[in-house]
Amino acid sequence: MSLSIIIPVLDEAERIAALLGELQPLRDHAGELIVVDGGSRDLTRERAAPLADRVLTSPAGRATQMNAGAAASRGDRLLFLHADPRLPQDADRLIETALAGERCWGRFNVRIEGRHAWLPVIAAAMNWRSRLTGIATGDQGIFMTRAAFDEVGGFADQALMEDIEMSRRLKQRTAPACLSATVSTSGRRWETHGVCRTVLLMWQLRWRYWRGESPERLAKAYRNVR
Repeated sequence: MSLSIIIPVLDEAERIAALLGELQPLRDHAGELIVVDGGSRDLTRERAAPLADRVLTSPAGRATQMNAGAAASRGDRLLFLHADPRLPQDADRLIETALAGERCWGRFNVRIEGRHAWLPVIAAAMNWRSRLTGIATGDQGIFMTRAAFDEVGGFADQALMEDIEMSRRLKQRTAPACLSATVSTSGRRWETHGVCRTVLLMWQLRWRYWRGESPERLAKAYRNVR
């Protein structure tokens, strides 16, 4: 089985080469790297091109970009990765083992890198909540079989909470495989905007989403606060 790693990006020229460089061993193990750019105004596409199998351009929006990457991919397994996270070295083997049985999707634990003392606590809470609810976030590296992706219709074309909605859909098929291996991600957004402020904002937005508010309205609130 082959693994397609799909990475939606926007203005990530400073980080994209380092991320793709770390993923080259997985690319060598019958995998492919697909970068989907949402209209970067920097050198993201140029720096990604030598290190990826494909660099695509699509309208901005993670759901739209990830669906475009999946449509262009060839793998039997799909891993959707943000531009920040770093995978464990044997991620392909871990994913294949996790999907070899009845589970059709899953995620990794997340570890948040940064100086703030609360970041490890936030990561632990994210992992615990995900294991309890069966809901994964994009920071955790969501993976699935191609069959499952196709059966649920891909990511919902919405402005925010596309990872939450995908988890909801996939949960109707099987519970997720919650891997204890960690994906390391940057704590830059927490530290830049304030750790407590960011956590409270995300809790509030998720609560409003569960109550039925539209993703477009929540995305507008998210942009206004940020």
